[in-house]
Amino acid sequence: MATVTLGGDTVHTSGTLPSIGETAPDFKLTATDLSSKELKDYAGQNLVLNIFPSVDTGTCATSVRTFNKAASSLNNTKVLCISKDLPFAMARFCGAEGLDNVESLTDYKDGSFGKAYGLDFTDGAFESLLSRCIVVINSEGVVTHTEQVPEIADEPNYEAALDALK
Repeated sequence: MATVTLGGDTVHTSGTLPSIGETAPDFKLTATDLSSKELKDYAGQNLVLNIFPSVDTGTCATSVRTFNKAASSLNNTKVLCISKDLPFAMARFCGAEGLDNVESLTDYKDGSFGKAYGLDFTDGAFESLLSRCIVVINSEGVVTHTEQVPEIADEPNYEAALDALK
């Protein structure tokens, strides 16, 4: 279990992020077109998992915009923006913002992604949502970088995540 804060109040997650050097856990998420996506669908590509509580909060929206801008210059890399938002909310946000360099996915159906990656909140105001995290997975499916943002309202370290792709 990891401990982070929300507005200074301590909250806990269901586990810990995968370790660097470990094979990334499989996942099954839902895309904005309601299709299912699994880790194997991205085989041979580098992945940046931009994970957050809800795209309808300022910091979460900023992270999607920031990674969308960075993704346009990344080779053989997909940026997956993951929350428990409904697919319709993710599609609405990205459509309204003109964000087409990131892929929006949601763990709303069964929460298996949050469990597999150990980042569901188990208490606090955001209980059952996903903690703000970054996981970078190389083209061989190995975790090369992780960050669990200590204060949920803070942005992740974009530069460190992008450097892990080099």
